[in-house]
Amino acid sequence: MPTSTDFDWNDIPLILALARSGSMSATGRHLGVDASTISRRIAAAEKALKLRLFIRDNTGYQLTDAGKTFVAHGEAVYGNVQSMLQASSQEADATAGPVNITSIDFLFDYWLLEHVPALHAEHPHLQLTLQAENQNLSFTRREADFALRLGQPGEDAALVMRKLGDLGFAVYGHPKFADTPRACWGTQPWIAYADELAGTTEMQWLAAMSPPPRKVLKVNSLSTMVRACHAGVGMALLPCIMGQQQGLQRIGDQVEVLRDIWLLSHRDAGSIARFKTVSAWLSHTYAASEQLLCGAASHP
Repeated sequence: MPTSTDFDWNDIPLILALARSGSMSATGRHLGVDASTISRRIAAAEKALKLRLFIRDNTGYQLTDAGKTFVAHGEAVYGNVQSMLQASSQEADATAGPVNITSIDFLFDYWLLEHVPALHAEHPHLQLTLQAENQNLSFTRREADFALRLGQPGEDAALVMRKLGDLGFAVYGHPKFADTPRACWGTQPWIAYADELAGTTEMQWLAAMSPPPRKVLKVNSLSTMVRACHAGVGMALLPCIMGQQQGLQRIGDQVEVLRDIWLLSHRDAGSIARFKTVSAWLSHTYAASEQLLCGAASHP
């Protein structure tokens, strides 16, 4: 029996075309190749298959019994391949199907979620999965199609990375801290991240304060930090979009820290319609929300 490496599957449409026309020249014209190439490839196919597919008589090329069996199966195989290619093309062109986005949870909760209904109204067959996860997920294994990350990630040849814009952080707290002068901030109680997050941009800003701040509470989540602010435990550096929506008192009139928001996607995603649609939606949604996300830092 011939093995899969003996036979060139690209010869199937050529054999089918010759079986239909019975003429080397007609087959060549139909496929856009010369008759000598047709003849050579038929001979190679017969050698690989160890079968005689055609005999030549005064009317042209006729199928042998083995050739008729091959063509019967070949028509089915070729039809299935064409259906597969058409279905794949339609899938690539359709703005429908699953799209997985991973991000820090507060970007979903305080920004992106409110824009999802408009996306679904325009593209009702999209199926979004929002994964609140700050760890790097695998794009190759389709654990994520897009990732929103704070800070520029390391280079990766498989990824497309572009900066969406900035995210502003300002100082917030209970209204009892509202009139605290900037020069006295270091004397006030502060809510900080736990030590394992001391390397974040926000905690580096806090560590640079003079006099050194009194860190009366350390937490490992933003939601806990917000609740502690509401309870009057202390002041905290929070994303402006979060502090505003939570109704906390903004202390001071300026944005203290700006962090980059980067959008990551697999390099191959640019050829698939639903991914192109979601990528454009994320860009447009950021642009429409820029003042809110930046805390009006660049829009006085």
